[in-house]
Amino acid sequence: MQRKDFITNALLAVPALVLSETAKAGTSTAREPFVVDAGKSRFGEDNKFMGVHPNDLKISGKDTDGQLSVFEYTGYAKVGPSLHIHLKQDEIFTVIEGEYRFVVGNKTHVLKPGQTIFLPRGIPHTWIQLTDKGRLIYFLQPAGKMEEFFSYMGKVKQRLSDEEMARIHDAHDMKVVGPPLTL
Repeated sequence: MQRKDFITNALLAVPALVLSETAKAGTSTAREPFVVDAGKSRFGEDNKFMGVHPNDLKISGKDTDGQLSVFEYTGYAKVGPSLHIHLKQDEIFTVIEGEYRFVVGNKTHVLKPGQTIFLPRGIPHTWIQLTDKGRLIYFLQPAGKMEEFFSYMGKVKQRLSDEEMARIHDAHDMKVVGPPLTL
């Protein structure tokens, strides 16, 4: 096969592969539209970040064949997660209320209501709420194991060791690489 024919055939194969993946991803276990009420989670589970802050699942990976999950976070304190890396997922955050500082790699961004930030997989990131109350809508793509992570962490009642936190994060395709932000 000549180089020109190889390149042409390869370029023609790409759309076919993309369409076949899109067709597979187009199936969903949610066969009907659904509504999740304010202050509620998709399946009624009560997940709270740090035992206080509601972190409600709105759209589950079970609804999208693992392609997407959507959460709504309501914060009542100026806190945020440890510096971490998602190994297999991108994240998208939209600020609904309050103000947040995001650190992504070596860049810092302060977001206000209506602003959205994209956090590519593989890049260390964290955030901290800068106001007394805040709300975020965030997406994980693909859904991965984050629903299971939040469910597990929502049931933890005692402070975990750094080694235990590293093990839990690893089991959910994440890695802690630093402490949370402080004001």
